[in-house]
Amino acid sequence: MTVTILVVDDEENARKHIGDYLDSEGYEVLTAANLEEAREHLEQENADIILLDVQLPDGYGPDLLDETVQFAVRPPIILITAHGDIDMAVEAMKNGAQDFLQKPIQFDRLELSIQRAKEIVDMRRELAHFREQQRGGLNFVVGKSSKMREQLSFAQRAAQASVSVLITGETGTGKEILARAIHQLSPRAGKPFMGINCAAIQSTMLEAELFGYEAGAFTGAQKRKHGLMEVADEGILFLDEISSLPVDMQAKLLRALEEQAFRRVGGTNLIKVDVQILAASNRDPKRLIEEGKFREDLYYRLKVVDLHIPPLRERKEDIPELVGLFMRANNQNMGLNIGDISERAMTALVNHDWPGNIRELRNAIERAMLFCDEPVIGITHLPSEFLDNSK
Repeated sequence: MTVTILVVDDEENARKHIGDYLDSEGYEVLTAANLEEAREHLEQENADIILLDVQLPDGYGPDLLDETVQFAVRPPIILITAHGDIDMAVEAMKNGAQDFLQKPIQFDRLELSIQRAKEIVDMRRELAHFREQQRGGLNFVVGKSSKMREQLSFAQRAAQASVSVLITGETGTGKEILARAIHQLSPRAGKPFMGINCAAIQSTMLEAELFGYEAGAFTGAQKRKHGLMEVADEGILFLDEISSLPVDMQAKLLRALEEQAFRRVGGTNLIKVDVQILAASNRDPKRLIEEGKFREDLYYRLKVVDLHIPPLRERKEDIPELVGLFMRANNQNMGLNIGDISERAMTALVNHDWPGNIRELRNAIERAMLFCDEPVIGITHLPSEFLDNSK
């Protein structure tokens, strides 16, 4: 994944010289001529790595070491030193600097230093990604029913083969959860999982979100932005509600998938990527094709493997296991210790039609546990509409 490097140097030629090299190597580059400009970038959390000159017009460069020590995520700082600053640079490394480089900068030495700093950035990103998954409390798909076992078997094969997958199912059945399970089971598990809800983004912005844009590509595009396909390089891109994608964007997406390459909005350079595509839809793509709302060629490009998650009403044997999963997650997240559910309450859950599917079940259990002051969830803790289902 691309990292953003902030070059802080009061010499314009030095900033341009270093910036041009870093840009040619595929890094996102920001520049600052003094500490004040550097602080503005840091306040916006723009920089992953900092190249910092020691002597600046408005202060002493290494002072940033003290300022960034309080950051939740402290960017690795590489000092740029003159000949007489070696002792100072060694002392700065004791105070948290990642490395130091002597002027004039040797690009091979610079690249080695950046690679070491990038390893730290990548490790932090992977750790943040892991923690985010853990907070979700649902990192796999539950299903003992024959229908779900079959779909999970297909999903595992698709994960190992890194092929495109189309996941269909009603709203709330857990399509994104299945997509994340495929990511965890795949050789790409340590790489990014990037998702976008195609129905939630304005059609005019979808191309920019997927492919990114160059500075000046349109009003408000002040600097280059990497799109999700680029950020997901070597990982997985999840296109939720793919059936909502406008027809003109379907053509652009198809071309990008077939070539595994694209151009940013306003750009001319072809960017090659290695991305596995997982797409999901709560509508029948075949019917949309008949209505002229979905491209048939894109449909077949996406459904190398076609997975369908049945609605919860068709796999009620999975409800007890799902209830147990949600109870464990809520006990941890809400600081509770509720260990069981009464037979009458479970009967009510099984007899319910679940128009909202797994999402509705999860909310019902969360609500029940919120109002339960006992170690067992009873029928009275469930929403009132479940009372008639308990007999």
